[in-house]
Amino acid sequence: MRTDLCVVLALECLTAGAGIGCAQNSGQAQIESWVTTRDRSALFQRQPGTVAFQTSGRAHGPAIVVDPGQQMQTIDGFGFALTGGSAELLSKMSPQARAGVLRRVFGRDGDQIGVSYLRLTIGASDLNSFVFSYDDLAPGETDFDLKKFDLGQDRKDVIPVLKEILAIAPGIKILGSPWSAPVWMKTNQNVRGGALAERCYPVYAQYLVRYVEEMRKEGLAIDAITIQNEPLNSKNTPSMQWQVGEQLVFLRDHLYPAFTKAGLKTKVILFDHNCDRPDYPLTLLSDPVISRFADGSGFHHYGGDIAAMGLMHVARPDKNVYFTEQMIIEKPGSPTIDIAATVKRMVIDTARNWSRNVILWNLAADPENKPHTDNGGCPMCQGGVTLDKDAVSINLAYYTIAHASKFVRPGSVRIGSTAPGDKAVGLTEDEERPGVKRVAVTDSARVLPNVAFRTPDGKIVLVVANETQSVSGFAIQYRGAVANIRLSPGGVGTYIWPAE
Repeated sequence: MRTDLCVVLALECLTAGAGIGCAQNSGQAQIESWVTTRDRSALFQRQPGTVAFQTSGRAHGPAIVVDPGQQMQTIDGFGFALTGGSAELLSKMSPQARAGVLRRVFGRDGDQIGVSYLRLTIGASDLNSFVFSYDDLAPGETDFDLKKFDLGQDRKDVIPVLKEILAIAPGIKILGSPWSAPVWMKTNQNVRGGALAERCYPVYAQYLVRYVEEMRKEGLAIDAITIQNEPLNSKNTPSMQWQVGEQLVFLRDHLYPAFTKAGLKTKVILFDHNCDRPDYPLTLLSDPVISRFADGSGFHHYGGDIAAMGLMHVARPDKNVYFTEQMIIEKPGSPTIDIAATVKRMVIDTARNWSRNVILWNLAADPENKPHTDNGGCPMCQGGVTLDKDAVSINLAYYTIAHASKFVRPGSVRIGSTAPGDKAVGLTEDEERPGVKRVAVTDSARVLPNVAFRTPDGKIVLVVANETQSVSGFAIQYRGAVANIRLSPGGVGTYIWPAE
């Protein structure tokens, strides 16, 4: 929290309900709990009953003080990449099975998880069956007027599936990211590696404009784009290296004028690569034109410290921070689920470092993690769901997103909550004068990793990850009242209660 002292009142909990904690004062706010346990006995499962905050008693275990008076970034959503491979598998399911899995992921009823953000690939990614762009030509041909531009393969799978998703979640935000320019625009004339030829800067800017415009004609609003996935990685098929100096020229002298002339309101998010290179987006933002034009910067976490996103906020608090990709995998059939570490990293740490969203990679794959391209595709990229024709299996990435997406709706605001290292203030009794209270200031080193939000419909949502092997509970303090919560080691809980 930003405050120097998180005041933790020494309140005594008079009861301890099984699994959750004190729940007898019906006059106090009631906490709803959704839990995933390490042993898989509960997988994003609503717990029976509710927990009441108590105004008398004391906290058992480390206390998390939730402070709605501290307001940070607004949340845009949580979700997955709808890769071409994901859409291909979904399109091959029976209509009934496909509708069922899409409702489970994007609906909000019952145990549906309400995914609210999608990333699309502009052309193919390494999780497509084959490589394509929207303007593929024979060797030696060029098309500087983009007369042959066509959404092509996306019309067969991505767009139809996306329209079904929008029927379930009409307000979902969409980010588009390219893996490569068309081959004829590149220095090496190859789908893998190479760079964008300088003579093609103007036409590639128009190519990105056309993508946004053509998707809009399909009824699909692209909220934001990045201009290159992982510009410092040329090992995927497809991929394209883009050094910061060259990208600066493209953004300033070509994409900005093209977007302005077309009247596009689609946001431009810089970088779209790992947390070890915040110098890249900061260099771009040092240009005054790009600084006005760009909405913010996007990050992955295959390298570097996730705190780099927080560094971006410190350096440029006027610009937004986004988390645009991370692969999350687990061994199929594992008796345990590594939910606590994953939620801490992907939900808690990203939000505490000012990200407005979390997008995991990717929505769906088959049991062999296909489809993917050869010679540079990802053979280990497991989906949030595994699709084997009409059979559906649910994986770690799905439960990770679920703990945020269902309740932390777009428009929610991150609020203050105790973090490890914050100061806590308690009252103790003077050992020689019974009844006389003393103030004890301690370090909240034992508090469990957590992040809190206030939602547009007036709820508080607290996500807690119990990474320990021994702590079995913690306390929530809110507006001077306390609730004691049981959460098994290795477990994750999402806790919801009325703000007022």
